[in-house]
Amino acid sequence: MKPNFETISKEVIHLLSFPQADVLATREEVHQRQLELDRALALGNLEHSKIRIYFEDNESKKVVETTVWAVTDQRVILKQGHSIPINRIYKSA
Repeated sequence: MKPNFETISKEVIHLLSFPQADVLATREEVHQRQLELDRALALGNLEHSKIRIYFEDNESKKVVETTVWAVTDQRVILKQGHSIPINRIYKSA
């Protein structure tokens, strides 16, 4: 994706603060994000593959490489109980 995403480790995600607003503007983008997260979940559970999640907290755009363990209605759950609100995710790949 774009090079303006700062790479971080999953261990610092719990220190971040997330606004309520969605980072995506259209229904098509939101639908595409959900498809990508469903795929990431399948890859994590079946193949233990890591993916990149591009997201934004209250300070800047970030990317983390991790395994997705679960996807709820509102959050993506990572190892060690860390999570990212779905509405703050741009893309997963």
